[in-house]
This record gives sequence, structure tokens and C-alpha cells, in this order.
Amino acid sequence: MDRLDPRARADIYGQRINRAPYAWRVRSVPYASIMLGSILPVLLIADVMPLLPSLGFLMLLGWRMVRPGLLPLWAGAPLGAFDDLVSGQPFGCAILFWSLAMIAIEMIETRFPWRGFWQDWFTAGGMAVIYWLATLLLSGAPVTPEMFLVALPQAVLSILLYPILARMVAGLDRFRLARARRID
Repeated sequence: MDRLDPRARADIYGQRINRAPYAWRVRSVPYASIMLGSILPVLLIADVMPLLPSLGFLMLLGWRMVRPGLLPLWAGAPLGAFDDLVSGQPFGCAILFWSLAMIAIEMIETRFPWRGFWQDWFTAGGMAVIYWLATLLLSGAPVTPEMFLVALPQAVLSILLYPILARMVAGLDRFRLARARRID
């Protein structure tokens, strides 16, 4: 059968057995990725408005839908406060909408516990468009049809980006839970 030395075989399996992920990585990866998503659109700024949609909000939706029990319900408030400080929106805008989105997702999960990818995409897309419209109206800028038309690609891009960001969240979740060290 197997001609490996018993010590070599034990070493091969010993690298995978009795391992646990780093505690700091388990706790910090979701929050750090959402905060990085909030910072990224600010780096790519056009003359009047950001080119990218709120990636922090989409990452929040992704983490909440890919790993339902991971983020507590109240996590929308501090993460929204960070997004308000970074994005330049009126303070409290993202706090309110991110918290409402977390509550809405919780209600949807309670109502439809068997949801799938298409329902998640529809829910995230609908919430992203509502968030985009609400932040556009509350930004303080005069909302003209031209501004609405110029900002419309952000809404479409936020709908199209959700599957990619959900895939990234799944990869970050695998990194977050990767076994790292041996417990003795």
C-alpha cells in the first residue's frame, strides 16, 4: 500500500490535525474588509461624485448574506459611522441606512430561511438601489435629472457587483477560518 515511513506519514497528517484559526483573524477580517470597502470608492473620485458605488455597504450585505450569523444586528451602526466619516455623506446617513438594512435582512431571513443565490442577489440589489437613491437625495446636492442620469451607472454597477463581492466574501471567510497553528 503506502510505502511512507510512519514518521513521515504522521508528519503529513500532523500538519492538518489539531489546528485552530487565529482568534484575531476570526474576529477582524469581516470588519476590516467592510471598512476597506468604505475607503476604496473615495480613492477613485471624479469631479462631482465617486465613480464606484458604496463598496462598504455591498461588503456589509455580502457578509450578512454569505455568513448570516456572523455580524451582530447592531454592527451596522459603527460600520455606518465609519463610512459616514470616510465618504463625506452627512453624518448619520449610513448609520441609519446600514442599521435598517441589517434589520431588513434579519426580517427576510426569518421569513425565508431557505433563500438561495438569486434571492440574495435580488435582495442585495434592491437594497443597494434604495441605499443609492436615499444617499443621493440626502447628499445635499441639488438632484436634477442630469445628476440622476450621471449617477445611474453607480446603481447598475452596485447590482452587477454583488455576485463578485459575495464571492470575495466567501474567499475572505475561508481565509478567516483557515487553520493556522497547532494546539498542544
